[in-house]
Amino acid sequence: MKSVWDYDPKELKKTEKGRILLLERQINYGPEKGEKIILSDVKKYWDELNLAPKRKKLMQLFI
Repeated sequence: MKSVWDYDPKELKKTEKGRILLLERQINYGPEKGEKIILSDVKKYWDELNLAPKRKKLMQLFI
């Protein structure tokens, strides 16, 4: 995975807040080549995800 903003994704994965930021990035901008968005993570962090209202509504339809 490429670096997110000025942070190292490997370091972000070590914290819950970092995992949420990476998940938001995957949802908002699409996953990197070969990656998949993990549905269980989306459900787990749903209330904490900062998504655009229309994108969040669309995601609710899929979940």
